Amino acid sequence: MALIRRATHAGSWYSDSGSELNKQLEGWLGAADLSHGPARAIIAPHAGYSYCGACAGFAYRQISPVVVRKIFILGPSHYVRLPGCALSSASIYRTPLYDLQIDQQVRRELEETGQFEWMDLNTDEEEHSIEMQLPFIAKVMEAFNDSVTIIPILVGSLTPEREALYGRLLAPYLADPQTLFVISSDFCHWGQRFRYTYYDRSCGPIHRSIQNLDKMGMDIIETLNPTMFTDYLKKYGNTICGRHPIGVLLQAIHSLKGNTNGQKMNLKFLKYAQSSQCNNMNDSSVSYASASLVLE
Repeated sequence: MALIRRATHAGSWYSDSGSELNKQLEGWLGAADLSHGPARAIIAPHAGYSYCGACAGFAYRQISPVVVRKIFILGPSHYVRLPGCALSSASIYRTPLYDLQIDQQVRRELEETGQFEWMDLNTDEEEHSIEMQLPFIAKVMEAFNDSVTIIPILVGSLTPEREALYGRLLAPYLADPQTLFVISSDFCHWGQRFRYTYYDRSCGPIHRSIQNLDKMGMDIIETLNPTMFTDYLKKYGNTICGRHPIGVLLQAIHSLKGNTNGQKMNLKFLKYAQSSQCNNMNDSSVSYASASLVLE
């Protein structure tokens, strides 16, 4: 009997009405330009859609549904301490649009490496970082819903060495033009409730300081240098919740360098937004950014 992961955040973080959700997704995708595709990997936010749906649309607009057949979704673990990465034990992920099927063969291949744990259904359904990508995936891939599979991976608090290990394991999949990687990440979580109040007063208002800090990180991610990204995080402590999934992607790209038939990998950030503008130390905000990786 197939184990089904329910769309537990539908009706709160996003609409549980298929028709309403479809209309919203069409609006966000339609408002975004196709400027850096076809994507081999994207970075997309995972907050409630009222906050980040428009921003996420820019990442998903870069996908070529005609090409993509397998989609890896790497999301950070918010609620469970995890020293490594975990695979979903479910076979089906439900969305208000239609069900998405887990790729059983790839899951077996990853399990056989001995480097992946299993997340139980409760952990899976509590976590939002993977689920918030699913309606966008379902919408973009709707014309090919019978031929696309997903591989959800929950990413824990990895050391740089572990990021490199998982990057090497996933690199062969990233090399496949029919495979897409979705990296689920919000950017700076600023405010006393997040225990992070870094403020460079030379930037002017707090929200400008936050934007400058995020931009610094985004510029480093665009260089595709995992060591520089790790050093940036150590120096500033920016509360990028998907920093480990991003680190795994950068390490996978690093493993592939010199193995792409002379093609260059190019990652570009396309959209940036903040949930609100912080002007005093009692304010708080979360930042969102969308990016696309292409082979040139």
